Amino acid sequence: MLSNHTHERLAALGLAGMAKAFDDQQRQPDVTALTFEQRLGLMIDREATERENKRLTVRLKFASLRQTAIIEDVDLRAPRGIDRAFFAKLVDGDWISRKQNLLITGPTEPA
Repeated sequence: MLSNHTHERLAALGLAGMAKAFDDQQRQPDVTALTFEQRLGLMIDREATERENKRLTVRLKFASLRQTAIIEDVDLRAPRGIDRAFFAKLVDGDWISRKQNLLITGPTEPA
């Protein structure tokens, strides 16, 4: 009864991610091996991830992008002169944190 009440209170407070993490922890048989701080940390991480995902979903919806493109769909076999190692570096996104610009030119598909 107490765990159900805790789940309901977390949901009522708008902490859906923590509520889901709490439920997941209750289902795990070895949950007692973790300390209180570890369990709380996992719940907070789950909440933060849920909120970030929700923000991203809203932003993508607001952007009204015409196409859904993902990195895994890029065909590096096509003769575009793209170096795999350099492309992997771009995908990593380190250039964003260094406040560098990226300019891509040329056709998007092979002729």
